Amino acid sequence: MNAMIAEFISSINDIDADSWQRLWNTDYPFIQHSFLQALEESQCVCVDSGWEVQHLLVWDDSKAQLLAAMPLYLKSHSYGEYVFDWAWADAYQRYGREYYPKLLNAIPFTPATGPRLAIDEKEDPRLLTQFIIDHLQTTAKDINASSCHFLFPDTVTKAQLQSQEGLLLRDAVQFHWFNRDYKNFDEFLETFKSRKRKNLRNERLKVAGQGIELRQVEGPDITEEQWHRFYHFYHMTYLKRSGRQGYLNKEFFQQLAKNCSETIMMVQAFNGEEMVAGALYFKDQKNLYGRYWGCLEEFDMLHFEACYYQGIEYAIKNRLTRFDPGAQGEHKIQRGFEPSFVYSLHWISDSELSPAIAGFLQQERQQVHEYHRDAGTYLPFKNDVNS
Repeated sequence: MNAMIAEFISSINDIDADSWQRLWNTDYPFIQHSFLQALEESQCVCVDSGWEVQHLLVWDDSKAQLLAAMPLYLKSHSYGEYVFDWAWADAYQRYGREYYPKLLNAIPFTPATGPRLAIDEKEDPRLLTQFIIDHLQTTAKDINASSCHFLFPDTVTKAQLQSQEGLLLRDAVQFHWFNRDYKNFDEFLETFKSRKRKNLRNERLKVAGQGIELRQVEGPDITEEQWHRFYHFYHMTYLKRSGRQGYLNKEFFQQLAKNCSETIMMVQAFNGEEMVAGALYFKDQKNLYGRYWGCLEEFDMLHFEACYYQGIEYAIKNRLTRFDPGAQGEHKIQRGFEPSFVYSLHWISDSELSPAIAGFLQQERQQVHEYHRDAGTYLPFKNDVNS
């Protein structure tokens, strides 16, 4: 293996956008330089928010060529991750040990599976991955970080990480919609059992019956006033549900409008001339991602319409193959979202606690797989849609 140099940078702006984009070579929206920049420049991701930026770059020995990159953070808590390790932190505390800080390879506040490690296509991925994991483990010990975590990797990244010893695999379940070459929403509904199909149609009729009009607006066509309204909806809805402000501030959405609009679609709900709710989606060439929602007041079934059914219609119309509406939510099953495995990998530095966590994950995996099988029995389809 040729000599390589590993470097941690404290801002995505410390690497030029062209070099970053060229290495990743993907349209996955959340790894784009502009998206990470929006998180950082808005201060949603910073030391004060508990997300200290430590993006990892690997160069050749002359620092002339970027060989690999990984979005990375030093975390002082476990909020905004959607892979829950609070029990592990409690175990550390009971044993008189510190769980934080920890190193985290993830997209902040984004439980959407995707690439988490970029390696130059001319390089040996196994050797680069080994170099990176070795460097992260050494760094964790040097700075007294308890662990390294890799959240929601895609198939390629997962395989690269699993090739390394000492990483513990964790399984979880989300609910995703898959496009099986449907021509329109009605054709999708024809795959449902009669009663389930009727229920869903009734939900959509309830929204129309309240005089609500839905519009799908592409990112470049969203006006400044509509962005302002959407942020107000998002903020008020988060405050109402959780009693605190959302992770994301107005500056973040302003940055999205300025630099990420091509990856965005907004479903807007109007009551007469007034915009009363909105759902913000991201997209790439194959996938749709439902991310943020907010409303001015509660309308019956509007959340389902704006966040699920409009997304399905958009995916069919634009021939997208998968719609990931976000984490959790068993209510998605009866609406045609199928249980799907998602993953994370974990390296625990402590030689005593690591085997205990490995045992916990083995037991949890059995439960998760049982849950996945059970959830599949509640799908609304007439027959196995995969047959």
